[in-house]
Amino acid sequence: MLNYAGTPPLAAMAETDSRQLIAAELRSLIARIEISMRLVDAAMQPDGDGAISSSGLGSTEIVVLDDVTPRYATTSAALNSCRAELDRALQDLSESGNPV
Repeated sequence: MLNYAGTPPLAAMAETDSRQLIAAELRSLIARIEISMRLVDAAMQPDGDGAISSSGLGSTEIVVLDDVTPRYATTSAALNSCRAELDRALQDLSESGNPV
């Protein structure tokens, strides 16, 4: 029997248990990133058909250019990169021994 007295909780776990804990945390981070990605995607979607009606201006559509979309696109790219790296870390962890 192993004596884990006086060791921090994470260091006191068996290797299989610590892998499972790490894998669960990675999956949790991936889920949170996916939620953030959906929020960014929703913020980037135009309202309705993307056009704003203007009665009396002689045009049925006005195109509004914004300076926020490039920041959303950069944020989305960073989240995609993070998700890919977390997926790779989870894959590496599962290949390093017991399945997680």
